[in-house]
Amino acid sequence: MASSQLYRRFRTLLIANRGEIACRVISTAKAMGLRTVAVYSEADRDAMHVAAADDAVLLGPARARDSYLDIARVIEAARKTGAEAVHPGYGFLSENAEFAQACADAGLVFVGPTPAMMNAMGSKSGSKALMEKAGVPLVPGYHGEAQDEATLQNAADRIGYPVLVKASAGGGGRGMRVVRAAAELAAAIVSAKREAKAAFGDDRMLIEKYVDTPRHIEVQVIGDSHGNLLSLFERECTLQRRHQKVIEEAPSPTLDEKQREAVCAAARKAAGAVNYVGAGTIEFVSDGKDVFFIEMNTRLQVEHPVTELITGVDLVEWQLRVAFGEQLPLTQDQLRLNGHAIEARVYAENPAKNFMPSVGRITTWHTPEPVNGLRIDAGYRAGDQVSPYYDAMLAKVITWAPTRQAAIEKLNRALEDTDIRGVVTNIPFLSALVTHPDVAANAIDTGFIERELGRLTPAAADVGDLELCGAVAAILEAEEKATRADAQSPWRAFGWMPVGRRQRTFSFRQGQGAERKLVLRYGNGPAAVLIDGRELAFGLAAAEDGAIDLTLDGVKSKVFAVVDGHELYLRTRNGRFDLHWVDPFGGETEEHVGEDKIVAPLPGTVVALMAEEGATLEKGAPILTLEVMKMEQTLRAPYAGVLKKLKCKVGDIVGEGVELAEVEPIES
Repeated sequence: MASSQLYRRFRTLLIANRGEIACRVISTAKAMGLRTVAVYSEADRDAMHVAAADDAVLLGPARARDSYLDIARVIEAARKTGAEAVHPGYGFLSENAEFAQACADAGLVFVGPTPAMMNAMGSKSGSKALMEKAGVPLVPGYHGEAQDEATLQNAADRIGYPVLVKASAGGGGRGMRVVRAAAELAAAIVSAKREAKAAFGDDRMLIEKYVDTPRHIEVQVIGDSHGNLLSLFERECTLQRRHQKVIEEAPSPTLDEKQREAVCAAARKAAGAVNYVGAGTIEFVSDGKDVFFIEMNTRLQVEHPVTELITGVDLVEWQLRVAFGEQLPLTQDQLRLNGHAIEARVYAENPAKNFMPSVGRITTWHTPEPVNGLRIDAGYRAGDQVSPYYDAMLAKVITWAPTRQAAIEKLNRALEDTDIRGVVTNIPFLSALVTHPDVAANAIDTGFIERELGRLTPAAADVGDLELCGAVAAILEAEEKATRADAQSPWRAFGWMPVGRRQRTFSFRQGQGAERKLVLRYGNGPAAVLIDGRELAFGLAAAEDGAIDLTLDGVKSKVFAVVDGHELYLRTRNGRFDLHWVDPFGGETEEHVGEDKIVAPLPGTVVALMAEEGATLEKGAPILTLEVMKMEQTLRAPYAGVLKKLKCKVGDIVGEGVELAEVEPIES
């Protein structure tokens, strides 16, 4: 099998990925005059990246292993469409040396490093040995080939707890577990291996000393086929949850100029050990004093936009130019660091329910205009379906400003002005995170989010006068749109009449709280609302940005609202609110599923049964594990009881809401 990498100019590029990164690559490729080809699964037939490309090829069924991870189908898609090159994006096959080799064997340019480089640096174990030889500082650990339980146990005991067990071939927090005691190691290895096998097709593990209160710092590197290798400064990726990055920024606010040059020099040394070609990232962990190499990602990173904003470099364009066989456009001395950039990852997940992924159709997609240092990289839009088969990231919101504090403030405003409905998102959580005083002070480590979860996921704020009146205004606007064609009609004044007065009663409920009522009085003369015996002047008008200009008691406020039947979403200056409009004619039927039911929270696959029928369970005891959106979710006993019945088996694909187990409470 030939192992040489192809570098040549091409005109047609296939993007072997989906979602936001596929859209991102397509945008730059088109700007460079290239023809683009998308690939998609049956679940992504109407996806945004499919519409963005010039051509698109169906790969296969929804499951990634039957579509996006099927190397033969991707190569065949390139052949069918005349594609001469393949960009792998990130995730999926982006760090798969077998895929890079298959592209070369098919005469396709692979936009990335050679298979040999990927094998050397893509393996966490192999790269550690290489870095040790090159003199790059390492975290103490075991990176050997032997994978039997005794070897791994002995290695962990020798290193000393806590240790980090993680997939050799993985990334993104998958196949990774922190183990704080010897008794926990065996179960952690089994779970991590299973998750790694499902995500990467490789369950080899390595073990490292776990650095308490660590910081995560990484350096962007890129090399060309002419021997030039550059570092494009560093990023701080310390704000993580379950080893998955949440907020990323560049440059790192932790490093001074001397430390910055030292870590960037170490990164160039690490990449230079394999004469690296293409874009990649050298990742380091810091204990506050020293910096240790942990791994190299031989691909473009999710967080590459923050580097682009502080350098003025389009990394995808540079990737493509390297693949053309060109030299890098700049030298190390010509690169300049300008200002500060910060990025937040918007996910379809529910922070109030342990960040459970959310699936469904996006009914509303509203983001601010990307101007004045704001950039939004999205892979979804209104009408798109968020499926349970892939990563739950919807978009990235990125801001640039001359200073870190200004960039943070700009990011928070952009998050506050973003509304996505139809699925639950982590936007309020992100806003709470970036405005946390410890984040502003850079007093953080990788465990910060877990420690501060209570503060970052507060209970919903109480509904006030503004929200109640905003809900009324939203209903009136929706009714007006549905019934009147003439937007300038005087009848727009919610039933305006030349004489007399009318009134209309509205009732709303927030969650399972008590109903709140108000009366709208209107007719000839100013309108007013009556709330709890108080009368307030009321007026409304449509705003240019799709919001409502609501005037209440002489104060004009912007209210963004979405009405879906009797369900209302509101964003006001006080926050975000979900309200239920109580049917004025009665007859509402609501089914509430009690927390005692062991049901599938989302469509998923049963990957492990952790208790047997008839077992006596303590409250919180694990019963079974589901794989949902490539992550494992363990379902636990809601109270002390007996596992009366298991209604599933390993391998079952179950739908949302399906009861999986029955627990009978123990009488006290």
